[in-house]
Amino acid sequence: MSHFSTLRTKITDAEILKASLRDLGISVNTEAEVRGYNGQRLRADIVATLEGEYDLGWTEKSDGSFDLIADLWGIAKRHNQTELINSINQKYAVNKTLSEVKQRGLQNANVRLVLQN
Repeated sequence: MSHFSTLRTKITDAEILKASLRDLGISVNTEAEVRGYNGQRLRADIVATLEGEYDLGWTEKSDGSFDLIADLWGIAKRHNQTELINSINQKYAVNKTLSEVKQRGLQNANVRLVLQN
């Protein structure tokens, strides 16, 4: 029986996801296996190798977005999964926004992000 869960995300840019994970100090692999319960492994396009025996993975869907794949039970044994996933999503959102601003030729513009809870 698999312990892996698949969650939809709004992530659409693999390079920005990888950069965001690295910014957070998380090791990144591509075309690798996500580690799960009892040695189970699942292939993913992008894998965040975490401390311990469990990883986070993202697989690209046909629409260009990425699904998050993880053994969330296992992740929770060592990490606060909500905080971990939220920090990755927040870093991705900031990096994606900055990338969009630069693509529009606004390198010298001030960017103000307003975050709400």
